[in-house]
Amino acid sequence: MNIAVLAEPAPASVADAVRINPKVSRDDIVMRASMVLIGLFLVVCVLLPLYVMLSKSMHDKQGAFVGFANFASYFSTPALFHSVYNSLTVSMLAMAIIMGLGFVYGYALTRTCMPFKGFFKAVALIPILAPSLLPGISLVYLFGNQGIFKDLLLGESIYGPIGIVMGACFWTFPHALMIIITALSTSDARLYEAAHVMGASKLKTFFTVTIPGCKYGLISAAFVVFTLVITDFGVPKVIGGQYNVLATDIYKQVVGQQNFEMGAVVSVILLFPAVLAFAVDRIVQRKQVALLSARSVPYQPKPNGRLDYAMLAVCGIVAFLLVGIVGMAAWASLIKFWPYDLSLTFAHYSFELADGGSWDAYFNSIRMALYTAVFGTAIVFFGAYLVEKGRGFERGRQLFQLLALVPLAVPGLVLGLAYIFFFNQSWNPFNFLYGTMAILVVCTIVHFYTVSHMTAATALKQMDPEFESVAASLNSPFYRTFARVTVPVCMPAILDISMYLFLNAMTTVSAVVFLYSPDTMLASVAVLNMDDAGDIAPAAAMAMMIVYTSAVARILHAVLTRGLARRAQAWRRR
Repeated sequence: MNIAVLAEPAPASVADAVRINPKVSRDDIVMRASMVLIGLFLVVCVLLPLYVMLSKSMHDKQGAFVGFANFASYFSTPALFHSVYNSLTVSMLAMAIIMGLGFVYGYALTRTCMPFKGFFKAVALIPILAPSLLPGISLVYLFGNQGIFKDLLLGESIYGPIGIVMGACFWTFPHALMIIITALSTSDARLYEAAHVMGASKLKTFFTVTIPGCKYGLISAAFVVFTLVITDFGVPKVIGGQYNVLATDIYKQVVGQQNFEMGAVVSVILLFPAVLAFAVDRIVQRKQVALLSARSVPYQPKPNGRLDYAMLAVCGIVAFLLVGIVGMAAWASLIKFWPYDLSLTFAHYSFELADGGSWDAYFNSIRMALYTAVFGTAIVFFGAYLVEKGRGFERGRQLFQLLALVPLAVPGLVLGLAYIFFFNQSWNPFNFLYGTMAILVVCTIVHFYTVSHMTAATALKQMDPEFESVAASLNSPFYRTFARVTVPVCMPAILDISMYLFLNAMTTVSAVVFLYSPDTMLASVAVLNMDDAGDIAPAAAMAMMIVYTSAVARILHAVLTRGLARRAQAWRRR
C-alpha cells in the first residue's frame, strides 16, 4: 500500500462523518440554563437601562424624537459646555498629583527597606472606608471660610477646582496605590543584576529597567484615577461651589430642574471618557500579562540608609495628610459649635434633630450592604464558576464574559439615572422594584459586578480542571463538586468579594442618589442631604459612622480570613 495515500488528510465529508461531538449531559444543560439566567439579569439591569437612557437623550419633554437636537442644545450653552472642560481639567490635575505621590509611596513599600511598611500600607487604605463626601467636609473645616489653615491658600478659595482636586486626591489614592504596588512587585530581579554587572548607574537603571517594567501598571493606574475623578459626584457636590463638572450637572439637571432629557444627554457625554479609559485599561492589562515570565525572580530590596529614611519621611507626610483629613472629620463631628465653642459633645450624633438624616438611614445602609454582600457574592461567584468551569457553549460563555465587563465602564451616576428611566415606567414588569430596598441592592451589585467577577474568575482559574473531570467520571453532579470542593477551596476569595461589596455598598452615593425613597434613605445620601441643609457637623458625624462601621467590618474580615486560613486552608501550606 502506498504510504503517501495513508498520509493524505481525509476529505472534509469523511472528517465530518467521523467527528465525535461530546454528549451534552444533564449537568451541562443545568449549567447553561443557569448562565443564561444570570446573563439575562445583566441584560435587564445593565444593557436595557442604558438603551432606554440613550433613547431618552434623543427625545424632547413631550416624548417626540428629536435626534441630536438635545446634544446641540447642550454644546451651544457655554455654561454647560464649560463643564466638560472643567471635568477634564480637575481629572488631569488629580491624576498627575496622585501618580507622582502614589509612585513614590508604592516605590517605598516595594523597593526599599523602609521601616513600618505594614503601618503605612494600612494607613494608605483608610480612604476606602470613607464615602467620597468625607474629604469635602474635612476640607471645609481645614481650608474653608472659617478653616484652621485658610491662610495657606494665599487668598484662593477652597470652593472650586482646588478643593475638588484635593478631595479627589484623597479618596483615589489607595485605588492607584494598589495597582502601582502590584506593578512594582512583579519586576524581575535578574534585570537589575544585569544592569549592575554592566556598570549602569542607579539613575540609568531606574529609567531603563524600573520604569519600563512597570509602565503598563502606571498607565492602568492613571486611567483608573482619571475615570474615578471624572465620574465622581461626592467631592464636587460638597466643595465644588460654582465650579460645575459633568457629574454635578447631571444631578442639577435631574434633581434641580427636573430636566431628565438633558440629564440623559450629560450622562451620555460622561460615558465617553469612561468607556475610553476602560478600553485603554483593558488593552494595557493584556500587555502587562505578556511581559511576565515563568523564570522571573522576585526583586529583593537592599538596605540603603539615605533612600530608606528619605522614603520614610515622604510616606510619613502622606500618611499624616490622609489621617489628618479623616481625623478632622472625626473632630468636627464632636465640636459643639465651630469655631466659636470647641468643647466636645455627642449632640451631632443625634441625627433625628438634623435636616435630611436619621439613624434609620444608617441602619438602612447596613441592611443594604449586608444584602449586597450576601446576594452579590452568590450571584457573582456562581456566574464566574459557570464561565470558568462549564464545558462547551463557547459563544455563550464569551458573551457572558463580555456582559460581566460592561458595568466597569458605566459611571455610578449614569447607572442610577438609567435605572430611573427604565424601572420607573408603567410598561416595565419590574416597575414594582422602583423605590424599594431591592433596587438599591440590585444597582449596587451591578455597579461593582466587574471587579468582583474578575476576582472570582482569577481564584477559579487557579483550580485544576481535573477536579471537575474526576467528579464527572464518578458521576457526581456538578452542584455537589461546587459545594464540597470549589467553594471551600475558593473561600478566601469569596470572603474578599463579600467584603469588597459590603464596603462599597456602605460608601457609595452616586449610583443610589436617584433611587432612594423616604423609607430607604441611606447613610451616604443622608450625609449629602445634611450637608445641603447646612448641618455640616451632623454630616461629618454620619460620614464617620460609615468609616467606623467599615473599619469594624474590615477587622472582622481580617480575623475571619486568618482563622479560616488556619483551619480550612491548611492544605495550602507545605
